Amino acid sequence: METLEQKQRMLKEVWAEVRRKHLYPELPQPSWEEQEDRVAIDIKDKRISVSAPFVEELSQFMDPACVASGLLDHAVSHYLHCPWDLSTHLKLYREAKHVLKDKQMAQKATGYFMDVVADTLCMSQKESNLPELYRHIKRGIMDEAVHALYQTIWGLDLGVKGYEEVARKLSRLPYLDRGRWMESIRKFSKIVQSLLEVEERFGGLDRPNPMGEHGLQQYSPEEIEQGLKEFARDAATPAEFNEIVEDLQDELLEAMEPNHKGMGLGPGRSLDADILYYMKLAENYALPVRRRPMEKSGALYPHHHVPWEVGRPFQDIDPWTSFGKIMPGITQTWERREGEVLGREEGTPDCIVLIDSSGSMTNPRQSLSYAVLGAACACDAYLRNDAQVAVYNFSDAKAGGCQILPFTRHRMSIYKTICHYFGGGTKLLLEDLESLQRSSLPDIFLITDMQITNLEALIQYFNEKKNRVTAVHIGDNEHVRTFRRSMALRKNVGIFSVEKKEDIPKIVLGRIREYFHSPSRP
Repeated sequence: METLEQKQRMLKEVWAEVRRKHLYPELPQPSWEEQEDRVAIDIKDKRISVSAPFVEELSQFMDPACVASGLLDHAVSHYLHCPWDLSTHLKLYREAKHVLKDKQMAQKATGYFMDVVADTLCMSQKESNLPELYRHIKRGIMDEAVHALYQTIWGLDLGVKGYEEVARKLSRLPYLDRGRWMESIRKFSKIVQSLLEVEERFGGLDRPNPMGEHGLQQYSPEEIEQGLKEFARDAATPAEFNEIVEDLQDELLEAMEPNHKGMGLGPGRSLDADILYYMKLAENYALPVRRRPMEKSGALYPHHHVPWEVGRPFQDIDPWTSFGKIMPGITQTWERREGEVLGREEGTPDCIVLIDSSGSMTNPRQSLSYAVLGAACACDAYLRNDAQVAVYNFSDAKAGGCQILPFTRHRMSIYKTICHYFGGGTKLLLEDLESLQRSSLPDIFLITDMQITNLEALIQYFNEKKNRVTAVHIGDNEHVRTFRRSMALRKNVGIFSVEKKEDIPKIVLGRIREYFHSPSRP
């Protein structure tokens, strides 16, 4: 075999040709590795690595440059077309798992499906050495079936005997139609299920795919954050999100290792899928928080020039624009205006989140809870604006059904508190709420169905306070109407209704109409 310098030169020349063929993707120069995977792409730094032992092994059948070219075609096609992002990867796995009911088989089917999509796209658009490569590669049972599929759809002889029926069924799937991938992988998994079960019996599932595995470690922490956010948005229920995240928890944590605190995780390194679901789902709804209004400062400052007239004070004359003369029509004088400032409590205030988790509210671990989602969105909005959040989660507080979290910016603690579900009756203790008040007047965010036993006392409390209050009610009932009537004249209280997820973005936190409270001055 060639020297290392010759191999590097050869890879550089092959890479130049592959880049030209794929219209110059933004990928760095590949490298040689002594790895088990024949070709791999690390999406964190977008670098492709090629297995030197594998190229050496196939050099007895093919020109090493052709082997490297085929491997690079496969990797670049994956990067450009499939899976493209973590969210798509998770959705494909979810569909495969739905059919196969087994994590390892679902991962295997997902990997093979993505390989078929990438290879088929490459072969449909470019000239490639992939068929020659597959002709000489060692194959297991699943590899034989997939290569029989390639023989059928590419119309080339790859040296596979048998598997005609499986190949015929697989060849009917529209691999190039991205909009039908979820439907296609379900059918793909169903067709290859019996082969995967045979592989499982003989330990073949532990063997890597011909072109390498597609683990989650290839994604960067930022791509994982974004992928989970999109996956939470598309999940029909919390249970659907939880099942997939719990399946792949170890892989996700390993991939997030350099920056696992990004998801609010602490040193304990564990994922609570229920909490993570609401955390990532809330990031899809960026609620606006209105900052405290400006107030008059009482000080006058020069605002603009006006012509001086006889009778106007001389001290406001601007000598620099008056040519040194005092004469009506030539002399300019300053018009002064009163300034505005943000007041003592500048910027976004902290927030007390009151969330009702009584028996009349949805259990967030069983179904999508609009109350928890709304509270999660509110917390996310205040935290994004550098404010702190305190949480009062209540059902029958007098009977011990409440959790109080003091002001903090620790996301996991906040989301853990708002996701807790008590059930039972609904009564809050106003002294608990009062204990969270601060002299700087935090905002209050209340989300409930208003079926609170001591609702009248809460209304009286809000009537006595000057905090900006955002009250969100789930559903409509007599208690809601009572609350609305009682708060109709309160200009520091904004009331919103949430009936569906799409209502969440309509909430403006700290919304006020003509409310300009005067902060107490020393």
